[in-house]
Amino acid sequence: MHLAIVGNSAAALSALESFRRHERDAAVTLISEEPGPAYSRVLLPYFLRGKVSRDGLVIRGPEYYSRMGADLVSGVRVDGLDAGACTLALAGGRRLSFDQLLLATGSRPARPPIPGLEHPAVHHLWTLADAVRLDPLLRPGARALVLGSGFVALQAAWAARHRGMQVTVVELDRRIMPRVLDAPAARLLHERIESYGVPIHTGTSTEALEDEGGAVRVCAGGLDPFTVDAVIVATGARPNDELLEQALEPGAPGIPVDATMQTSVPGVYAAGDVTRGPTAAGGPPEIHALWPTAVEQGKVAGANLAGAGVTYRGSLSMNVTEMFGLTVASLGRFVEEDGDDVTPLRDVAGVEYFKLVSRGGVPAGAVALGGTEGAVVLGRLRPYVRWRRALPELLSFIEGRDLASPVRPRDLRAAGLAGTARGG
Repeated sequence: MHLAIVGNSAAALSALESFRRHERDAAVTLISEEPGPAYSRVLLPYFLRGKVSRDGLVIRGPEYYSRMGADLVSGVRVDGLDAGACTLALAGGRRLSFDQLLLATGSRPARPPIPGLEHPAVHHLWTLADAVRLDPLLRPGARALVLGSGFVALQAAWAARHRGMQVTVVELDRRIMPRVLDAPAARLLHERIESYGVPIHTGTSTEALEDEGGAVRVCAGGLDPFTVDAVIVATGARPNDELLEQALEPGAPGIPVDATMQTSVPGVYAAGDVTRGPTAAGGPPEIHALWPTAVEQGKVAGANLAGAGVTYRGSLSMNVTEMFGLTVASLGRFVEEDGDDVTPLRDVAGVEYFKLVSRGGVPAGAVALGGTEGAVVLGRLRPYVRWRRALPELLSFIEGRDLASPVRPRDLRAAGLAGTARGG
């Protein structure tokens, strides 16, 4: 049997490792449009801040693929898929046959309809190549505009400000991080970012980007035109789902998968950012572009490609990152609805804001802002939210740990919280 995996990030690597636990002899080929071995997208902002070297971004070296008995074809784009003939068309004319296929193609930055977005001073922070191009531009005194206010956008703003740039953030929505934080937490983070000298303009539309002698003149609604040396666009993402268009549903991005991670096309599985899959809360399938979700889905897909018959219990949205001196974390459904109970946590050193949403003693989600301890608490709550387990003494459970005690990086790793804000 020959297994082909399109992708080389979290979902693809997890699938390969899971597949090899069940099947040692089959041939495996990984095809990746990006050159070189796998690296951590989560760490790209830390690379720009000078906290991680370029070599430190690598999470699987060349020897890994040999050890896993896999052939890595990197720096090659997959141009087409003939599912009936079980072949992939690679750039340059090569064709690759397979018996089974996993699509772990991830996602790409969304491009808003703004005139002038093709200007050479406009950048993204999505790939290693993006980060390498941005690195020399982040110099003291230079001016940057960041479009968007999600995790990628604000991490880019934090890196640029850390490097001494004059940074402005423009967000179309009325508040920052509308999908990740509730309104009070977003307001606190907004105030913290501006305290670092980074103005944020919410409810603001960027109308045009115009060339001004190599720099960019920014025209935005309600603001006087201003000039910047670089623009970083981080206004969301869309899945790289074009290879399996026959499986897509009208108006719904992402490749639908069932609980085995199989698509509607026989022999073709998908995992990671490219999928629209089951959620732990039930209801319609969703895209959860998160590193832990990609790892979980890849593990299930790899096992089932080897015939293990594993079922995925669904993804749970959880985001954790650090920026502007704060650990920002959210879990599950954190905006209360009718019938919910809300448990705040106050007067605890290191935690500036904490809210837990529950119903009948069963946690549904939470938000934490402040020190790393808040994220650790969310990690302890995660299995209760995921498996909908009752936790009658909620506040006692949360306060069962000395929240003033220092938290080590390995505590975050043990809680499954290291680098959850980007998928693969």
